[in-house]
Amino acid sequence: MEEKKNLLTYAGLKKLEDELHDLKVVKRKEVAEKIKEAREQGDLSENAEYDAAKDEQRDIEARIEEIEKILKNAEVVVEDEVDDGKISVGCKVQVLDMEYDEEMEFQLVGSTEANSLQGKISNESPVGKALIGAKQGDVVDVEMGDSVMQYKVLKIEKNI
Repeated sequence: MEEKKNLLTYAGLKKLEDELHDLKVVKRKEVAEKIKEAREQGDLSENAEYDAAKDEQRDIEARIEEIEKILKNAEVVVEDEVDDGKISVGCKVQVLDMEYDEEMEFQLVGSTEANSLQGKISNESPVGKALIGAKQGDVVDVEMGDSVMQYKVLKIEKNI
């Protein structure tokens, strides 16, 4: 089975690369220092600092592995190649919720960058899937459990 590509905007890719660099260069050194200091305190069986540092080290290594896996399958969405008239990953979209007559704004991102609190929705979410490929003026159906919501696309902006 082919591993799924992780779609990322350039900003998302940069953020992951920066975090990876920080983990490898700064955090690894910090935690190694903590482990060394804790070891010098003697008895490791009842050494809470040592245990905490080892846990932190494990978390750091797990996150490094996770980021490397994401980056290995990363595909950066080149926003210049985006068809202007259609919604794709990297676009900001203004929609009208037809039922509640409420305007909303989303930014479509790859699943690793999704953050609903910042209005960043994944291209794999129900709303994201429904919006991909739609044009301004289109009305899309979004299945939410038992109900279907309708969004009218008001505006599409390329994210520069």
